[in-house]
Amino acid sequence: MAVTNDLVTDNRVHKIALTLTAMGFDVTLAGRTFPSGKIKLERAYHCRRFSLWFNKGPLFYANYNIRLFFYLLFKRFDVIVANDLDTLAACYSASRITGKPIVYDSHEYYTEVPELVDRPKVKQIWEQIEKRIVPKLLHCYTVCQSIADIYTEKYSVPFRVVRNVPSFSANIATDDAFVPPFPLNRPVIIYQGAVNLGRGIEEAILSMHQLENVLLVVIGSGDHLESCRKLVVDEGLSDKVTIIGRVPFDELQKITRFATIGLSVEKDMGLNYRYALPNKLFDYIQSEVPVLASSLPEIRRVVESYSVGLIIDDTTPEMIAEGITKMVTNNDVYQQWKENCHNAKTKLCWENEQEIVKAIYTTLL
Repeated sequence: MAVTNDLVTDNRVHKIALTLTAMGFDVTLAGRTFPSGKIKLERAYHCRRFSLWFNKGPLFYANYNIRLFFYLLFKRFDVIVANDLDTLAACYSASRITGKPIVYDSHEYYTEVPELVDRPKVKQIWEQIEKRIVPKLLHCYTVCQSIADIYTEKYSVPFRVVRNVPSFSANIATDDAFVPPFPLNRPVIIYQGAVNLGRGIEEAILSMHQLENVLLVVIGSGDHLESCRKLVVDEGLSDKVTIIGRVPFDELQKITRFATIGLSVEKDMGLNYRYALPNKLFDYIQSEVPVLASSLPEIRRVVESYSVGLIIDDTTPEMIAEGITKMVTNNDVYQQWKENCHNAKTKLCWENEQEIVKAIYTTLL
């Protein structure tokens, strides 16, 4: 299984790796080492992380795919899994040479991410890679039905849906001794996930000007992490906003339980975000934390189907502040949302979702 991250926070590939291990596969997860250093991993499967000469931009993607290709060329394997388009070139080339089957797990609508929308030349390169390889694939799945429908129609290749839902069993045991890295003397509004363009984090920070007696906690990393930290300082909001950075997913589960509201306020910036179904949405539900979410179709469908929070029509500081106020001041409705989260988490869990994974990979055993 190949990814371009450092394996530490990617819970989706971790869950799939565990499922495949339980099925009888001997799994190796291949990624890379971040410049900040290698965090030790203790996993039930093998991990391999490449040290690269380049860590961003086109040279990084070329560097990684070349390293991955030669690694695969000389490693024995029966199935190769490409996670996202940025690993697909190396994985497909190795698959063609070795004659081994390839599985494609598309975590998002990669060519429509906000970082590519305004970069037509770079976007065209990724589109060409996708266009040349995806129609030749036999085993594909993605994170939600909307993206699956787009890919299926675009390339005449059936895409199945494996949602990035958390494990229910991982949330049964609680650590009473765990102390979260923020005070609990006021309602905690949590954002967890990638700190990138279009996630609504800047707007959430600015919404704190209109709110009293709440704390916004941002957990994650990404291209906009430092600019968000600067925004907090420049706006004089250090007493209302805590930015923690990224933490391992097992620790994140412990932290999320202490939140009052979970934010999933992505902006409609291209088709990838429009049809996004973020894993943090399910993480909040699994931790019984009601959600304040933007009105994007896949997100709205889950929030309204299970009645686990509030939808806002626009991701502005004013509407985020108004939504938070409604949620923290209407205790009866809030408690009903929490109860609905409790009921929904037994359905929206990996123990159910992994049956789709098993059906896909059973044919390859």
